[in-house]
Order: sequence, then structure tokens, then C-alpha cells
Amino acid sequence: MQVQLSGSKNPLAYLLLIAPFFLWGTAMVAMKGVIPHTTPLFMAGVRLIPAGVLILMVAAFMGKPQPQSWLGWLWIIIFALVDGTLFQGFLAEGLVRTNAGLGSVMIDSQPLAVALLSLWLFQEHIGLWGWLGLGLGITGISLIGLPQEWIFHVFDAGITISIDNWQGLFNSGELLMLLAALSMAVGTVMIRFVCRYADPVTATGWHTIIGGLPLWGISSVFESQQWQNLVLSDWLALSYATVFGSAIAYGLFFYFASSGNLTSLSSLTFLTPVFALIFGYIFLNEVLTTIQWFGVFLTLISIYLINQRDNIGGNQTTTITGVRSQESGVRS
Repeated sequence: MQVQLSGSKNPLAYLLLIAPFFLWGTAMVAMKGVIPHTTPLFMAGVRLIPAGVLILMVAAFMGKPQPQSWLGWLWIIIFALVDGTLFQGFLAEGLVRTNAGLGSVMIDSQPLAVALLSLWLFQEHIGLWGWLGLGLGITGISLIGLPQEWIFHVFDAGITISIDNWQGLFNSGELLMLLAALSMAVGTVMIRFVCRYADPVTATGWHTIIGGLPLWGISSVFESQQWQNLVLSDWLALSYATVFGSAIAYGLFFYFASSGNLTSLSSLTFLTPVFALIFGYIFLNEVLTTIQWFGVFLTLISIYLINQRDNIGGNQTTTITGVRSQESGVRS
């Protein structure tokens, strides 16, 4: 399947591009009530291993080849440890140690790291409008996720943050969320190297299985009561997070990342907290403040600026999101 957005108005192409971030955001809402009833590493493994099995089944149905060389398997294993074990492990442990809003801001700041890595490794053009968009995106998700008192204190000329404040911040789990964001950014860039030796869909399936096994192994040693307190609604939420929030979302995201402009694609990660906020409001009756709505507005503006940075700058040669093919629309 190939997706072309340059000059195409096919709504399915846009929906497929946005789908991973919609699914990740709604999966966060689904997992919110599960966290108190299970353990973080077990939950992270549940999100990965069954999802990998599903992806490999789909890959086999599509006739995708298995990795043929030891170099291909080596890249998949490294990819799995970074984007599977480290990312999901840091994320799961960070979620139980930090405020959900602050954690979301930190984890969804990874497009900035992706942009820097892509500029360094692949010489991807970012430009003035791209950097402005990244800055607005970080500002937008900060307004969405940070406590309002923190935001108001920024404008207080007398506010000071001591070393003890920063130590307390990182000791409460935020450092884990930053490490998770960095792991995800490195994994996003790494898929380019993986796909030189393996099919992106097959590699994604194996990476989730291999990445999830250490999480279950560590969980079996250091955690207890992993599933005894889970009820039917918890298993349904886990199933949604596994099938939609991992299998489908990972498959689509890394398929696009294997050939597209990583800075543009990764910028759509800013949509994840927006979807989480909106669906939290719908299903969990979480109230959106005026500042959060303003954050949503800035986030959408940032995504437009990043994805249209070449057109705004007068360069018409790149696609809207850098996801390229030779024909318009979606084809199999």
C-alpha cells in the first residue's frame, strides 16, 4: 500500500496519516482506568507482544517477506530494544510516577528530537517556518498538559525555580518520560536503517514482539498481582490499546516513517494529546479550560506550519507530509 498526498485530495490518505495519533490518544484515555489495577511493565508488554503477533499475521496475509540476513535481524533487535523495550518501559513507569498532563507534554515533545536527528542524519530541510511550527507545537502541548499555576508563574517576574525543585521534578517520574520521548525519537529515525534490510511491516511486527519480551521478563521478577485485579472493562481497554493503539497505530506510523519526511510525519504526534484531551472530555467528563483550548489551536497551527513549510517558503517541490509515491491516492 502506498500513500500520496502531493496534489491529492483523497480523504482516505489524510485519515491514514492521522490515524496513528488518533489511536494513540484514544488508547491513553482507555488505559487511564486500567493503570491502578495492574503493573506498568506487564501492561507495557500486553500492548506490544499480542500486537506484534497481529502485525505479523497481516504481513503474512499481504505476502510481506521475512528478514533474510543477519544484518536485518540485528537492526530489528536494536530497533526493538530502543523503540519497544526502552520506550514502552520508560513510558509505563513514568505514567505511574508523574502527572498525566505533564507526562503527555514530555512524551509528545519528541518531534523536536526527531527534527534534530533528521537534520543531522538525513539533511531534512526544516527552515524558519518549520522551527517556528515546532516551537508553537511545544507551546501548544504545554498549554494543554501543564498545570495552570505553572503557566501563570511563567509570567510572574518574581518566580524562581531552585535546584531542589528540578531534583524533585525528575525524581517524580518526569525524567522517565523524557527518556521515553528520546527513545521514541531514536526509534522513529532508526526505521530508515531497518528498512534497508527488512520490510517495514514485518520489521514492525518483530520489533513489538522482541521489545515486549524483556518487559514481561522483568515484570515476572519484580512485579506481582499483574492481572488478578483486572475486570472485564479493563481487559476490553487493554484489547483496544493492543489492537488499535499498538498494532494498527505502529504498523501505519512506521510504514509512513520508512519512506516519508520524518520531521513532517513526527509533527503529527502533537495531535496525540489533542485527541486524548477531546475524548477525555467526551467519555470521562474532563473539563477543558480556555488555556487548553488555546493550546489546541496553537498545536493545529504548528502542524500546518511544519507540513507546509516549503510551500510557505516558496519551495513547491516537497509533499505535504513527505510521504511519497508515484501515483495519487491509496493503492494496494
